[in-house]
Amino acid sequence: MAYSFTEADLQRIASVLGVEPKREGSTVRFSLQHEETGRSIALEIRTDVDVPPGISAGEPANLISVYAASSFLQLQGCTGYIASSELGEVIFFCKRDDVTNGLVVEREAGSSLYANVDNRLLETDFTQLPPELIMSSVALSLSDSLFDDLG
Repeated sequence: MAYSFTEADLQRIASVLGVEPKREGSTVRFSLQHEETGRSIALEIRTDVDVPPGISAGEPANLISVYAASSFLQLQGCTGYIASSELGEVIFFCKRDDVTNGLVVEREAGSSLYANVDNRLLETDFTQLPPELIMSSVALSLSDSLFDDLG
């Protein structure tokens, strides 16, 4: 089931990212810039995307999008998030069946997308994983505490 973002959630995300959100209807936009690297991205959170009945039981869904100079990333149906001031990033998760997807947005205008990560990897000893799988497994393992009650 899609997460319902509250005003407190949006303010927490703004605080971690260090930018003021701009609102237009059900869309909240965060514009991030990092002068040292010249990077800039925009994070948009749409809180009530109308999905046709039969696809999502007619419930409004959310949509997390990142716009960058050379890429566009999107996470549909976010089921939770973690905002870390210490790390300077927000990780949006979509956990379904046996996989987790995650979209990471950094205060320094960086972003990463991890898609279709097998949940068993999130419970594995990271030192036993091939190097190519470590980043996604470490980042998405943070979702475990969010979804403990769904198991």
